[in-house]
Parts: sequence; structure tokens; C-alpha cells
Amino acid sequence: MIGPRRIVCLTEEPTETLYALGEQDRIVGISGFTVRPVEARRDKPKVSAFTSAKIDRILALRPDFVVGFSDIQADIASALIRSGVEVWISNHRSVDGIVDYVRRLGALVGAGDRATQYADGLRRGLGTIAGEASQRQCRPKVYFEEWDEPLISGIQWVAELIRIAGGDDIFPERAAEPLARQRILEDPDEVVRRAPDIIIGSWCGKKFQPDRVAARPGWHAIPAVRDGELYEIKSPMILQPGPAALTDGVRAIADIVTAWCRQHEGVAKSKG
Repeated sequence: MIGPRRIVCLTEEPTETLYALGEQDRIVGISGFTVRPVEARRDKPKVSAFTSAKIDRILALRPDFVVGFSDIQADIASALIRSGVEVWISNHRSVDGIVDYVRRLGALVGAGDRATQYADGLRRGLGTIAGEASQRQCRPKVYFEEWDEPLISGIQWVAELIRIAGGDDIFPERAAEPLARQRILEDPDEVVRRAPDIIIGSWCGKKFQPDRVAARPGWHAIPAVRDGELYEIKSPMILQPGPAALTDGVRAIADIVTAWCRQHEGVAKSKG
């Protein structure tokens, strides 16, 4: 076996990727938020949340490699490094970054060829969805809400997936900001002014409540609220910077956009 033999995954995307590459036997610990694949949640010890981890439990697993994500896990990484553990914290925020992440993780565990094939397959899937979107005449405006208290708009890879699926994210300038605090909407009326046709909620760790969203002051004027175009995509499917977002996540967005376009193109034809 080439590369690390005992890997702890502090987030879901390395777990999902290693399973997809057939390297799941290397995993000795996972995040408690992991839901994909289901067998990982069933079979692997849970040793971390997102902002916290059970350092003693991780060390007891004798890992030779720990994989995490983003500056938010810097303290966890620091504690493990001080204990002599090799740690890789990725910090990708884009679709290209996710694809490259798959390739890099595969190379680190000696599965570079399989990782390249898998990453190429992810690319082809995105190309198929983009091709389907290019056949449509409409491009609905989409507001993606990552959190509700305070309001946080979608991260970069989500905005890019919305475009691939045939819509336009209404906050592209905020999507370019890497940190959640930089995507806080200080003025909720800005959503009203940008008038999205579709609202998609993915509140990390809790259920999206469209009725509460629709009841916000002034939001009745938003086309998406007026027409009942409010949808939930579960956070493990879209907010993990890994394969799920590029498969099930983007497909869920595409299905929502496609249904909206069919309805509104049909209305336009009937009026014509």
C-alpha cells in the first residue's frame, strides 16, 4: 500500500472521495457530520465535528495522515501537528478547486490514475448539465441562502454550479468572498431589490423553512415568493466541497431550474 495507511477525515468530502476511489480501508476516523456514503457513517468511528474535534480520540487511532478543510479547522490542525501528526488542510472554494482536490487526494494515497479518471468523470457530468442548460431560452435569477440568522448567501462553488445548471446567482460579487462573514447580507431588502425568480435554501445543520422565508418583511414582492418558487437542497449534497456537490447537488439545482423554465416558457407561449 502506497501512501498513508491510517487516515482521519475531519470533513465529509475526503471520506466520500476515498470511498469513490476504493480506498476506504485506509480511513480510521470520520466527521460526525458525515452522511455520504451511508456505510462510512455506519462503519467508521466519529471523532470530530466541524469546528471541534476529540483530539485524544484521534490520537488513539494512531493516524499517519489527517485531512481537513478551511481556516475554520486551523486550531484542530494545530493541535494535531503539535502532537506529531501529518495534517493536510485544503482550502478550495470553486468547482475547479473541487476537481483538483479529488486529483490531489488520490495522488497522496497512491491512487492518482483512478483519481484522474474519477475527476474526469465529474467534469463530463458537469458538461452534460451545462449542455442541457444551453438548450433552454431562459436563465432564472437564483438566490441561494446558506444560513438564515444572519442571512448568508452562497459560496463560490454554489454560484458556479447555479450558472452551470442554467441560472444566475444574484450575489456573484459575494460568492467570490471565501469567508462566510464576508457573505452576510446586512440588508435583507437587497434580496428584494435583486428580485430572484427562485430561492434555494440550504441551512447547514437544520431544515430550511420556506414559510419563514416568505414571511420576511417586504419579501412578498420577490417573484420567487410570489410564485412559490422556494426549495431546499440538503446541505450534505451541496455545501460540502467534494464530489456530492458536483453530482447530486448540481443535478438538484438543474432540476429546479429546468422545471421553472418549462413552466415560464409555457406561460410565454400561451400568451403569444
